[in-house]
Amino acid sequence: MGFQEAFENLNFIAILVAALSAFFIGGIWYSLLFGKLWMKLHGFTDEQLKKTAGKVFGGSFVLALIISFFLAMFIGPDSSGAFGLIAGFMAGAFFVAAALGITYLFERRPLVLFLLDGGYHIVTFSVMGFILGVWS
Repeated sequence: MGFQEAFENLNFIAILVAALSAFFIGGIWYSLLFGKLWMKLHGFTDEQLKKTAGKVFGGSFVLALIISFFLAMFIGPDSSGAFGLIAGFMAGAFFVAAALGITYLFERRPLVLFLLDGGYHIVTFSVMGFILGVWS
């Protein structure tokens, strides 16, 4: 399948919903579940985060759309929820989290921060993949 055919078979509603799922998961992950720990590990204060919230959320949404778009192309149009879930998990764990791991090792960041951030991406990519696979 060529790029044009892959592009024509994309479900843009599914791509948008998958991108929005990253915000939903991130909202739970980085506030209710691990927010205080994440802020402590980075040395952030509430005031610092509030100052740049608009830029961070706007940029994050654009990047989530890009991720969702290319994950949809990676999964393909003739997929299933199970395949999307597995493909998303594999991309999250073995591309994103592994790459973060390399960076965190060189930056001497704590293992718990790697587990927290890598875990978020694994869960997010898995859910995005599932959504895209179901709606392919």
